[in-house]
Amino acid sequence: MGRFLLTAMPFTGHVAPLTAVARELVQRGHDVRFYTGSRFRSRVESVGARLVPWQTAPDFDENDLAATFPRLVGKKGMQQLLVNVVDCFIRTAPAQVAYLAAEWEREPWDAQAADETSVGAVLFSERERMPRATVAVVPLQLPGPEGPPSGMGLRPGTNALTRMRDAALRGLVPVISRPLVKALDEAQAAVGLSARGRTMDRIVFSPTLIVASGSSLLDYGRDDRPSHLHFVGELAAQSRPASPDALPPCWGELDGRRVVLVTQGTQNIDPDDLVRPALTALADRDVLVVATTGVPGRDAFPFPVPSNARVAGFAPYGALLPRIDLAITNGGWGGTLAMLGRGIPLIVAGGDLDKPEVAARVAWSGAGVNLRTGIPKAPAVAAAVDRVLGRSSFREAAARVGAQLRSLGGAARAAELLEGML
Repeated sequence: MGRFLLTAMPFTGHVAPLTAVARELVQRGHDVRFYTGSRFRSRVESVGARLVPWQTAPDFDENDLAATFPRLVGKKGMQQLLVNVVDCFIRTAPAQVAYLAAEWEREPWDAQAADETSVGAVLFSERERMPRATVAVVPLQLPGPEGPPSGMGLRPGTNALTRMRDAALRGLVPVISRPLVKALDEAQAAVGLSARGRTMDRIVFSPTLIVASGSSLLDYGRDDRPSHLHFVGELAAQSRPASPDALPPCWGELDGRRVVLVTQGTQNIDPDDLVRPALTALADRDVLVVATTGVPGRDAFPFPVPSNARVAGFAPYGALLPRIDLAITNGGWGGTLAMLGRGIPLIVAGGDLDKPEVAARVAWSGAGVNLRTGIPKAPAVAAAVDRVLGRSSFREAAARVGAQLRSLGGAARAAELLEGML
């Protein structure tokens, strides 16, 4: 039996994939502790792991980040991304290191794995010279010798001109990242490490083992990836049959209908951004629309919805997705993998954080349309719906991506790779 410490930043989209891995490790007989926010206690304990809750670092609510990090008030787009990374991911790192050091003194572990935004776990491992693995739970942003910097929503160049563009953009990363580099240097100095001017993507990825959600078809088919990178598809627990109480009230209406899912995930969930224009675009069509608010128990939007729309806070994806013909989404990575894993073509409105990158990757794979904005107009959504439903190529590409995702082993393969660290 090995003793594992898994670490994830306290966001549902980060914790859920790691708990799927934790479940697999527990089922293989390992002792698993999970360092994340206290609001995820029931999720962590339900898979047999032990929660190590955030205490020294500020434990925050992902649906109200500004309450803990007030510099986020009013921020969107690139400003939001920079402030979020600095205040939430980097400046909390020294406190994370202090708490992990105390936990290590209390009860050591044999192997450590963290998501790629857990800067505190990375700095702790570096300070203690402890091997670690990275479990990548967002679109892979591993820097490489080719292609543009990840996160920009750009496809790798395929000719001399676009390759020159990519090289120029890679050279700009240190300049663009100066606010992050300064914060990272301060965090490293605060925990007794030398500040070396490294960018975020040069710090967070393990040099020995990267277990990445997704697949090569969602990574532009790049051939410059290192040998210690392993794609494992979708990191999700095996879905159990949904109880009748968990099914949305519209469940009986799905039979024999073309069903469209509309979702904005769990962050930046202002329904005016995507849900409202999508419902308007679909209002006069012969489809049944299932729209989610992203907040449990909030089963309505603050505006009237068309007669063909049904609203739920959350929907049980395991039961719902096999009945979906098309999904309109903001591009959350976990939801994107879940939908593509079932061969559902997508329309992606990726507005901020990693969402534009997700949208670009889905479009490159051929499995969907990139709306190139997080706040599309209804006519643009309607045109995308016509395009996806009118061409079989989108569903065929989604089926190819789904087949590849399912073939990579998922959480079981991730647990197997992590066992190799023991």
